[in-house]
Amino acid sequence: MRVKKRSKHRKAVKFYATCFGFREPYKVLIDGTFVHHLLTQRLLPADEALRDLLSASRTPALFTSKCILAELRRLGKSHAESFDAAQLLTTTKCEHDKVVGAVNCVQSLIGDKNPEHFFVATQDPGLRENLREIPGVPVIYGLKNSLCIERPSMQQRKFAQLDEEKRLNMDISEYKKLLKAASEGKTIASENGSGEEQHEMPISSLVKNALHVTDKTKFKRNKAKGPNPLSCKKKKPKLPTAIQKQVRLMARQRGRGFGSGREAKKITSNWRLRTRRMGLRRKFQCSC
Repeated sequence: MRVKKRSKHRKAVKFYATCFGFREPYKVLIDGTFVHHLLTQRLLPADEALRDLLSASRTPALFTSKCILAELRRLGKSHAESFDAAQLLTTTKCEHDKVVGAVNCVQSLIGDKNPEHFFVATQDPGLRENLREIPGVPVIYGLKNSLCIERPSMQQRKFAQLDEEKRLNMDISEYKKLLKAASEGKTIASENGSGEEQHEMPISSLVKNALHVTDKTKFKRNKAKGPNPLSCKKKKPKLPTAIQKQVRLMARQRGRGFGSGREAKKITSNWRLRTRRMGLRRKFQCSC
């Protein structure tokens, strides 16, 4: 399977998992046309092929119904091998006293909202069109020697969007509960309050107190600290102004051709020696 096709299939499975609650191990409802396609194209074993298609960590459970088996039996010797293979699958209970067609049986098992979370595997184009209109029904079909998942239709996407908006907004019953909790909080505050003036609490805080909801702790960012003093170089002692002037004059003369730079170096080195000696004398005097 190519990378682009695999990514499309993963996106489709993720859409049904997040919006309609599909969970592993996935359930796949297979009709007779899909079983015949698997056998003719030699896409065996079927559970491994469907596992690779769905990118699942566990092998999916394969289901069929007694109506589908009866339809394969009617087709005779041409579909005898597919009938034998379909008998190996687990049969779901369809509420039909008399045997009906495979298309009607699949639609009755799916219903209006697909409560059992079935992936429907079929090669019937009419059944695929009917299943696109039902929300939460992923369709699997075969294309020569490969398997594919249909993209979610516009109706399924609209249904998922409306369902998400309903979850975000409050229902009338929830709104009444919040108002009741707020009114109870006000009565408790008035009973416990004394004759002194009290600060009126907003409704949101009263609702939080009634529902026992705590406020989130505010995140404090660490402020930028100063540089590490161990990694910084020590400042060199500055020369007195008189010696600085002498060094500058010597440097200018050296640039113009008068004197040499050795004399300036001697002046600075002599000054440093004097400062060190003075420091040692002071330390010695303090120790004494």
